[in-house]
Amino acid sequence: MVVDEQKAIDLLLRGAVVAIPTDTVYGVAVALHTPGATAALFALKERPTGVALPVLIPDPTDAGAYATFAVDLTGYWPGPLTIVGHRTAMSADWDLGGDQSTVGLRCPDDDQVRRIAADAGPLVTSSANKHGEPPCTSVEEVVAALGDIAVLDGGVRTGEPSTVVDATQKKWRVLRQGAITLA
Repeated sequence: MVVDEQKAIDLLLRGAVVAIPTDTVYGVAVALHTPGATAALFALKERPTGVALPVLIPDPTDAGAYATFAVDLTGYWPGPLTIVGHRTAMSADWDLGGDQSTVGLRCPDDDQVRRIAADAGPLVTSSANKHGEPPCTSVEEVVAALGDIAVLDGGVRTGEPSTVVDATQKKWRVLRQGAITLA
């Protein structure tokens, strides 16, 4: 079911999983502070809970509240970069799966997604696909991969998934090569 921005926000605030276009590919998102929503996201994607989910934030300046980084790469935001840092007291109890001492944060270069994250709160996200399958780049691909899900139509997305960087140590390392290259 295709929804508009306000309906997407309303659904997120009620605990639903919503597919949203990002600056790279389509993602599936839940509102971080909605009880049970993260578990629903893991189930929909058939993702092992040992594989942590990242969090989309609306503004680069929000990062310091949720994570500390040994090297600051937030200058690449907004953009297709997920940065893993050590959790702060504000993010310590977030149930994101994986290593509970770290959190992956991303501030996408998409005004609509950042507005949604500002209105619904930080968004727990992942690419819109079953775990291990290619990410979806259109509403039609999202529906084919995930079935009857609310989707915010943002047209066709042609980007690569975000690059994921572990910045928990001064010698940072790329965990997944994506849209941003080492150069």
